Amino acid sequence: MSKIQSIEVAHVSIPLDQVTSFSTRTVHERHYCLVKVSNVDGVQGIGFCYVGSAAGAITKVAVEQLLAPKLIGQESHRSAGLWEEMYAESLLQGRAGSVMRAISILDNAIWDMNARAAQLPLHHYLGAVVHDRVPAYASGGYYLDGKTPSHLAKEMLSYVAKGFKAVKMKTGRLSPREEEERLRAVRDAVGDDIIVTLDANNAWHDLPTAMEYIKRFEQYNPYWIEEPFSPDAIDLHARLASRTSITVATGEIEAGRWRHRELLESEACEILQTDAAVCGGITEWRKIASYAATKGVTVCPHWFHDLHAPLVAATPNARFVEYFTDDQVLNFRRLINKQLGFENGDLILHQTPGLGFEFNETAVLQYLQGDRQWTKII
Repeated sequence: MSKIQSIEVAHVSIPLDQVTSFSTRTVHERHYCLVKVSNVDGVQGIGFCYVGSAAGAITKVAVEQLLAPKLIGQESHRSAGLWEEMYAESLLQGRAGSVMRAISILDNAIWDMNARAAQLPLHHYLGAVVHDRVPAYASGGYYLDGKTPSHLAKEMLSYVAKGFKAVKMKTGRLSPREEEERLRAVRDAVGDDIIVTLDANNAWHDLPTAMEYIKRFEQYNPYWIEEPFSPDAIDLHARLASRTSITVATGEIEAGRWRHRELLESEACEILQTDAAVCGGITEWRKIASYAATKGVTVCPHWFHDLHAPLVAATPNARFVEYFTDDQVLNFRRLINKQLGFENGDLILHQTPGLGFEFNETAVLQYLQGDRQWTKII
């Protein structure tokens, strides 16, 4: 048992090397909020989250001014109580979005610190289901200037050549005919035995429009259609799920167990993509995953494979980790000093204490915003 002595927080912004588009938006840079939580014995845990393409300082302010002062001097193993106190403290500022991401970052750092203090890898500290590896899918298929269906197919095939048995591509930006051409090219390239998933990134606003695309997609047997509508349109997700053979997946930007309960009870998805850096941290993520298990719903968490691989390893109803093979889109990879390895489509778990990696301080300093230094709360 040990008390929290200090918390450091930073806001960084990393430009994308190549401007990249989704169905409804184009990204030039990514902002991340980083924290380091230290106990009185000198053990340090880290937390992090993507906090948008602009105004990432909002999350930093929430950590610095609202939440971190509540944690200093607290017993770190009282993680459930600390979560409830952070949540109660932030009710007026928002139970989702930047403030919930701030809670998530701190909660994850506390779990990491406690696992390091126990000298256990995080997946063992949580109670592992598997010891050494978890299955992953290769995520990509973004829209770039001049990228044809043939180029997309070659990209997906390159992931298969590396051993991945599942891949993900974007959809929804172009017309139904053009999106069908993209999916057909991928399916023809990778064959019938490779899992192909589709991510629409909230592309559609009504069921008839979605069905124009979905009817064209069904013949190519995609494993899931991800985020077809706004995350707030739970009813549309449920109605789509009842009308198509394609599994509906969503939940990556949902916060808290209550919204996830609504998703599950509305039968709005059969794949839950809860992100532990978004939903409220590991404390909340585990509650959500457990409730999903009672509904027979599989959890495949949204990106940050460095965080989610140990969670999938410790969760019976979790299947895939989303994995990016380079740092073009998930450029957070530049901020840490040790990458997860992969082999035959599996991620190889770290066996060192906690998350198993640290921030690359040189890289962090390069991208720091504001006063360009870590802010320390003691």
